[in-house]
Amino acid sequence: MSKNKRLAASILALGCLVWPLYGGAAQICNSHMTATTPDSQFVDNGDGTVTDKATGLTWMRCAVGQTWSSATSTCSGTAVGYTWQTALSEADGYSYAGHTDWRLPNDKELASLTERACYSPAINLDMFPNTDPSGVFWTSTPSAATVGDAWTVSMTSGNSRDDQTMTGNSFSVRLVRGGP
Repeated sequence: MSKNKRLAASILALGCLVWPLYGGAAQICNSHMTATTPDSQFVDNGDGTVTDKATGLTWMRCAVGQTWSSATSTCSGTAVGYTWQTALSEADGYSYAGHTDWRLPNDKELASLTERACYSPAINLDMFPNTDPSGVFWTSTPSAATVGDAWTVSMTSGNSRDDQTMTGNSFSVRLVRGGP
């Protein structure tokens, strides 16, 4: 690599580290890619939930711990972090928008929300506003490879992982209803 290319790469890397410290962090999308979760894929139910026409699932627009505002069409507050077992318990009987059949999504369901043309966060921000760009969300799916681990989805990149310790990690929760 030439000296100029190394210098340019170093400046770019430094900018990526410093920019968020000055409030410049924002979702980054590749305009050359087709959106995988366009607004037209969702029906706004007018109650802080959206229904995904592709899957038939209904999602809470805010992470648990945030509050939906119909007046501003946004989520306020901060997502609460849970261990895996606590996340499962929190979902059981959760009451929101007149329903009590909310649950923790499985890994495929939660991954279906990721917007592959964007990152930081890798989600449709019109449908799921104020999603923490560094947030990691639990799924209900335990790891088959390692007892005591479960699958998560990172909203930074949209990647799924099955190496998160069920008891030692605290991650966000986005609840879903419907499906099989």
